[in-house]
Amino acid sequence: SGNLINSLPYSLTASQLRTYEEIRADLMGEKMMSRLIQGDVGSGKTIIAVLSLVCVCESGYQGAFMVPTEVLANQHYHTITKLFEENNIPIKTVLLTGSMTTKEKRAVYELIESGEAGIVIGTHALIQESVNYHNLALVITDEQHRFGVRQRELFSKKGKEPNILVMSATPIPRTLALILYGDMDISIINELPAD
Repeated sequence: SGNLINSLPYSLTASQLRTYEEIRADLMGEKMMSRLIQGDVGSGKTIIAVLSLVCVCESGYQGAFMVPTEVLANQHYHTITKLFEENNIPIKTVLLTGSMTTKEKRAVYELIESGEAGIVIGTHALIQESVNYHNLALVITDEQHRFGVRQRELFSKKGKEPNILVMSATPIPRTLALILYGDMDISIINELPAD
């Protein structure tokens, strides 16, 4: 992931770097990560998500990125595969959404189960019964998928207890954030990247 940071066509802001370092420290640490990243739309949360996914893949694990709509899943999938191609990052990324045909889904399930797919991007299709992960270590969702206890249980049945990263664009006062996300550490990206 260090190579990817260096080859990006832009520099990460100080708060992006700080957030990424906090995530890396969590991933390398003993206890499972449960972290909320807060930052306005355009503050560059997605690249932090991608770097975090690369980080777990480089350690030999899988990461999942769950988003609320198929449109968003497709966008993320294309952005990430293009970024990896341009930077020669050999991580296989797959897309999994509800509207795929049974045959398409089956092919993706196989890549996930064998561990050939390092990163899985999709909608709530990611937690359907039929999906068996090889060694899932990180799940990134955004706030519209406020990660309920039930989803967490579904994911923990699929992997070990995965690290959880939730991205939010809604500025929540810290006091309220503690009530809503009391079990989570909070990282704030509070500067917009220069154009």
